[in-house]
Amino acid sequence: MLNFVIHKRTEQTEQDYKELLRQNTGILAAAQAGEARYADSQGWLDTEEWAGERKVAFLEKLAEDIRRNADAFVLIGVGGSNNAARSVIEALRLPGTPEIIYAGNTLSPNALNRMLKQLDGKSVYIDCIAKNFETLEPGASFRILRNYLHKRYGNRAAERVIATGTAGSSLETLCRENGYTFLEFPHDIGGRYTAISNVGLLPMAVAGIDIRELVRGAADMQKRLHEGPAEENIAYQYACLRNALCRRGYRLEMLSSFEPQFRWFYKWWIQLFAESEGKDNKGLFPVASEYSEELHSVGQFIQDGSPILFETFLDVQERQDSLIVEPDGLKDGFDYLNGKDFWCINKAAYKATLAAHSEKLPCLTLEVGAVDAYHFGQLFYFFQFACYLSGRILGVNPFDQPGVEAYKKWMFEALGKQGGREE
Repeated sequence: MLNFVIHKRTEQTEQDYKELLRQNTGILAAAQAGEARYADSQGWLDTEEWAGERKVAFLEKLAEDIRRNADAFVLIGVGGSNNAARSVIEALRLPGTPEIIYAGNTLSPNALNRMLKQLDGKSVYIDCIAKNFETLEPGASFRILRNYLHKRYGNRAAERVIATGTAGSSLETLCRENGYTFLEFPHDIGGRYTAISNVGLLPMAVAGIDIRELVRGAADMQKRLHEGPAEENIAYQYACLRNALCRRGYRLEMLSSFEPQFRWFYKWWIQLFAESEGKDNKGLFPVASEYSEELHSVGQFIQDGSPILFETFLDVQERQDSLIVEPDGLKDGFDYLNGKDFWCINKAAYKATLAAHSEKLPCLTLEVGAVDAYHFGQLFYFFQFACYLSGRILGVNPFDQPGVEAYKKWMFEALGKQGGREE
């Protein structure tokens, strides 16, 4: 289970925090019940809706078929269409499963050619994930990869194409007309909230992830956050505290950990909060640091730079691996490590960093039981629900992203798409 620990904070922040806890219990109750005005974006609130037994069993069977025949599985998607899956796959992918290759997240010809080169000599399947099939990056990559498959497999290419899109969309039509497998992108979930659905679960299952455990973790967190009183609700506490810190002039939240397996989870978390809260000239700017490497770069700024950020640590509780430092008889100055386990060395680095950073800035810790599918499910649901609450407390719609559309109009106009930019 996740636990939320608040470390040193100022008296003023403490007052704001307690005030927000008292004032916003109505927002918590409304979020637990689901709000009618956000009904088209809250399909994730109940994990059973898009990750019930029948759906999970179907995805497990489809993934098993793909694993049996594929050496490489190309996940075509950008932002919410690939971040959740990638964060789990890169942390937990099992050996002997298809290589997961990512496309649809860049327009760089160099990157696209490198991606295609990775497919040489492999049995390839692809999944194009796009709620809005007008998004350029996945649409362009899908065309390139369809052509690639048709050149290699001819009339059998369709058997290797999966697409995940909105029912009734042009993407579904394309699939029906060409014999591609079509999965529904939840109509009532925005991309960044889709971890526990077809969008995230199929690629994870292809990589050998136990998606039942991931769904179970999310469902357990759902129960915890929907049934507990406000004073014990860790998502509510987190949402109120980050808003209190924002009131006190902190402008960035840094998510940090000493476990590199969270490397791609940071990207998911950054998108979730950036798109959900960055509106109306409001919101904390989400950033991340991977320790201990970045202690030797941004660590300097944290200790001596502008006091503009606070830090949230992810601290893993269960020992995952062990590696003992053994003496080799050479005088290298590191004999004080003899007999110590790297697990303990890494923990010492975390505790020392927390102590040092807490002297300069507010620090929070989310204690994560283990790095496994169950706890990734917990993290997904916790942060999604906390983001919902935090956005509502901030006074913004946590589910739209009007700013994302602004650049697209100019881009479509530059590329000659009819109806690109509107005055």
